[in-house]
Amino acid sequence: MLTIDLNENKQLVIVQTQNIKVKSEQILIKVYASGVNRADLLQRKGQYPAPIGDSDILGLEVAGVVQEVGDGVSSDWLGKRVMALCAGGGYGELVSVDVGHCIEMPQTYSFAQGAGFCEVFFTAFDALQQYPNFGSDHTLLVHAGASGVGTAAITLAKALGAKVVATVGSEVKQKACEQLGADLVVNYRSDDWVTSMREAGLEADVIIDPIAGEYLHRDLNVIARDGRIVVLAMLGGRFCERFDTAKLLQKRAHLIGSTLRNRSSQYKSELVKQLLSQFGEQLAAGQLLPVIDSVFPWQQAEQAHQRLENNENIGKVILVHE
Repeated sequence: MLTIDLNENKQLVIVQTQNIKVKSEQILIKVYASGVNRADLLQRKGQYPAPIGDSDILGLEVAGVVQEVGDGVSSDWLGKRVMALCAGGGYGELVSVDVGHCIEMPQTYSFAQGAGFCEVFFTAFDALQQYPNFGSDHTLLVHAGASGVGTAAITLAKALGAKVVATVGSEVKQKACEQLGADLVVNYRSDDWVTSMREAGLEADVIIDPIAGEYLHRDLNVIARDGRIVVLAMLGGRFCERFDTAKLLQKRAHLIGSTLRNRSSQYKSELVKQLLSQFGEQLAAGQLLPVIDSVFPWQQAEQAHQRLENNENIGKVILVHE
């Protein structure tokens, strides 16, 4: 089969690889679209290797059509349009995925929308799950609010009736988050989000933070008592020199490091079930929509990565397979 891989110059190119064999409890998907994630960018730099036993091919989410099922999987899956989390391999023509990580696509979804759903919505949902019964009485602060995870988090939190504060880096991204329903959006280039939240009388029960670095110190200034700070990445650096442990104790706050990729298959399957239990009706009705920033042909994977690297995107960057 064909897949995207790195050449000797670390550029993304299409190459021929061995065909995939579907394993027990898995389904084989013909890929029509793949989501691009920052994890892909880190992996190609050697900073986020695939867990042992998983595919080294880039790509953590896809949308496509089921071509084959493994032992233990109902034949009812055959021919279905699905979207799925992948343990790598999503940039290939075909990918074999644990059936528990797959969802039948809503009829109104395009393949591009399907490929932009799983990684960001499950990551955001997992973060919100860290606070018991998060809902209408609570407030979410999400940094990088216009990112794929950020837009998904806003969508889920508003569906639950919560208030949402988002931080962004441009007026265009500010408007995008406001259109998704965020109650307060702060452009960190012109305003201070700690001051803005205090002036609005808001504290965050959950903070979704892919920035880390010195943001962790500032998160403690706006976290509510018993709140959760869920760190997803470290775009702002791996160290925080001014972290105030006294504030962490005063607020009884929880500092949680979370990644989805290296979770067990069982954990991911349970997460899928929980999201469908809580939001299945809205999803089927097409009310949970990923924000699609841009769609690139499969052959332009390098340009797609560059758009994400430059932080130009609002929502998801997608590769479509022709």
